[in-house]
Amino acid sequence: MTRVNVLIGIAIAVVSISFWALLNRQETEPPWPKRIQGFSFSPMQAWNNQIEHNLPTVEEIEADLKLVSDKTYAIRLYTTEGVLAEIPAMAAKYGLNVSLGAWIDKNLEENERQVETVIRLARENHRNVIRVIVGNESMLRGETTVKEIGAYLDRVRAAVDVPVSTAEPWHIWVKHPELANHVDFVATHMLPYWEGIHLDKAVDYIVEHMEMLQKTFPQLPVVITEVGWPSNGRTRKAAVASPFNEATFLRRFIKRAEELSYTYYIMEAFDQPWKRTSEGSVGAYWGVYDADRKAKFPFTSPIVEVPNWRTLAGISLGIAIITFALLLIDSTTLRKRGRGFLASIAFIASTGAVWIVYSYTQQYLTLSMIVVGLLMLIGIIGVVIVLLAEAHEWAEAIWADGRRRNLLPIEASDDQLPMVSVHVPAYNEPPAMLIETLDALARLDYPRFEVVVVDNNTKDPEVWEPVQEHCLRLGPRFKFYHEGQLAGFKAGALNYALAKTAPEAEVVAVIDSDYQVTPTWLRDLVPQFLRSEVAIIQAPQDYRDEGENLFKAMCYAEYRGFFYIGMVTRNERNAIIQHGTMTMVRKAVLEEVGRWAEWCITEDAELGLRIFEKGYEALYIAKTYGRGLMPDTFIDFKKQRYRWAYGAVQIIRHHAKALQWRNQSRLTYGQRYHFIAGWLPWIADSINLIFTMAALGWSIGMLHFPRHVDPPMIILSAVPLAFFVFKIAKMFYLYRSRVKATLSQTLASALAGLALSHTISKAILFGMVTRSLPFFRTPKKVEGRAFWYALQSAREEAMIALALILGAIVLARAQDVDPPPDTIVWIVVLLVQSIPYLAAVAMAIISAFPHMPGRLISTITAPPAKRIGKAGEKETAEAVTAGE
Repeated sequence: MTRVNVLIGIAIAVVSISFWALLNRQETEPPWPKRIQGFSFSPMQAWNNQIEHNLPTVEEIEADLKLVSDKTYAIRLYTTEGVLAEIPAMAAKYGLNVSLGAWIDKNLEENERQVETVIRLARENHRNVIRVIVGNESMLRGETTVKEIGAYLDRVRAAVDVPVSTAEPWHIWVKHPELANHVDFVATHMLPYWEGIHLDKAVDYIVEHMEMLQKTFPQLPVVITEVGWPSNGRTRKAAVASPFNEATFLRRFIKRAEELSYTYYIMEAFDQPWKRTSEGSVGAYWGVYDADRKAKFPFTSPIVEVPNWRTLAGISLGIAIITFALLLIDSTTLRKRGRGFLASIAFIASTGAVWIVYSYTQQYLTLSMIVVGLLMLIGIIGVVIVLLAEAHEWAEAIWADGRRRNLLPIEASDDQLPMVSVHVPAYNEPPAMLIETLDALARLDYPRFEVVVVDNNTKDPEVWEPVQEHCLRLGPRFKFYHEGQLAGFKAGALNYALAKTAPEAEVVAVIDSDYQVTPTWLRDLVPQFLRSEVAIIQAPQDYRDEGENLFKAMCYAEYRGFFYIGMVTRNERNAIIQHGTMTMVRKAVLEEVGRWAEWCITEDAELGLRIFEKGYEALYIAKTYGRGLMPDTFIDFKKQRYRWAYGAVQIIRHHAKALQWRNQSRLTYGQRYHFIAGWLPWIADSINLIFTMAALGWSIGMLHFPRHVDPPMIILSAVPLAFFVFKIAKMFYLYRSRVKATLSQTLASALAGLALSHTISKAILFGMVTRSLPFFRTPKKVEGRAFWYALQSAREEAMIALALILGAIVLARAQDVDPPPDTIVWIVVLLVQSIPYLAAVAMAIISAFPHMPGRLISTITAPPAKRIGKAGEKETAEAVTAGE
């Protein structure tokens, strides 16, 4: 297999490098001329903020002028505030012409100061001031009218000897042609990005609108006072902001502009991070040079999307190979197809993670963005780990070449078989149901066993006395104990039963009070305890009431996956989850590890882990030996899963050292992996709840502060969508191939599983901050509930689903006719996030109708497993897993 792994690794390298190379092919565009006609010039440094009047120093302005002096003939200014008024005189030293700017807005007093200053500067610097622009998009912002801006223009024109105009986008000039009566030239902005024009059509778009303006104002020259493309920011319709697109657009435009003799000012010389406040995130990224005064793209050589793509490819390839190697640890039975699948997932995950981190770091990061970025990085790492764990289970469930730990039959005579004590804990159970359980135990085909029934805390004698009487009728093998106030819940009852166990019993078997076992249960499985290293034998939980109604049929479909997929793969590394029913444990080992843990509400799984920590083995067989009853209502279904998830956190916290450090226990690396990886999807559910709340908060910000809160980057929004699709695809594939479920059964399982997401997430989060929780008994044979009562069981999920759907609708209605792609993707994220919550509402409604037939999906049968035969009859892997 080493040769195969190397070849797969080489294939990963080839695919990875080819992928990055394909996305970063060189594109040849017209070269940038030695000097362009003009730059929009704002010398703000990364730490400056013009809104807060935090301006650069004279030395910083001087350095910027020197930088552009041999690259342009002119600069355009926007304001005469403070030190910026000194720029015309400074520019003269570098031979730069200046288009002066007076900033006009609603502040009449400041407007007056700007106008007076611009008149003075134009007179003082008549040698290099070639134009004056009064107002920049002041009409577009709705801060002035034609009459108001016209008065300022007429005043300045009368006071200076150079051409005067106001700068507005082309459509403002077309809409208000009367502006021509107050100007000497048309100062227009041509920014096709803002109008959502595709890169390949952008230059032609400018030419078309220049011709329109020239025809509309034939008596006036037309000057493009802003033209550019951002290197970062949200996508607007067909316009994508990127360094590649910025370089391509500008190099194409400049060539065309020179051919058509346009006068233009490139928007702009330097990135302006402070503009995020007024223009949104994209406002920071219009510079030809970044905030550190480094060119953002090549001026003459070919352009590539990501200039340092080779470095990124190397990083992603290294991560992919390391990840692939880790996934192959102890995977000797994995076939080539499975290894190739894991290699592909490792490559996709590493490439995606590297691309996301790279894209995020190309922004100008504030402290808040750094914090968000770190949280995002932690989240991405978590998603990748869960994704890899899910992929590993997928591969081992489908493409394993046989099984390493088949449960092989052991032939033994009756006198060799150990005595078994079957423990049946009960609390307030329907007596008829429990009597049926005891009758099934009485039919066991096994020479030596006893049954210890412990009725714990049942108050009504009419409930427990019939069971006591029935035990007497069944004979001395059946012992009944009733305790009115026994601490420790189920674990307390099991410890009580252990104390009442016959001294000669060597094996303790446990079933729930609703389980009816098959006669061969003990005969088939107990001989495995003749191997001294075996401490646990586990058979799957199964149920007999799936045909009762639609709700139970859906629950049954959901239960199947774990016992015929997850437990099978875990058994390969001696890492099964012990369950409190259909389980057997060696009595001596049970006592050695300290009996059942009464502090843990999932005492069964906790006991199994303690036994593994001592170095013992457990065996699992995917064959049904007993069937019980499922919860009757959705609220009980939720309580059961809440207990399992909360108990998992209790176990993690209590056994953290043993799970982390080799010297703390005898757990193998494979056992540590499966216990941690097995709980990761539940932990991911809890994180998803936090993400959902954050998504709602973010969406509110987008609605109330649209200039300041953009949709998340598409590549970030794609992460939860991709993860959701992967999990659904995995479930469908494994259910159809391993559980042999039909399409309707698979859909039912998906709906039931998704409906529990919110419950699991709450349990995990509460488990992280609390240490104990009352034991939730799962009631059986309860009466159906009224519709509204059932719906109440999903009220939290309904409220969250409603909030997500309303958020998506309001965001959609707030957009233009053609909303930007990042907003569309974010709306899809909100809708997808609502699916688990809607599933919970659907399950609650279905549970309110106990007579709704479940025939369409209730025909799942256990994958046929061959009966344990005679010694030497080796079973195939499929015989103990999926029965193929």
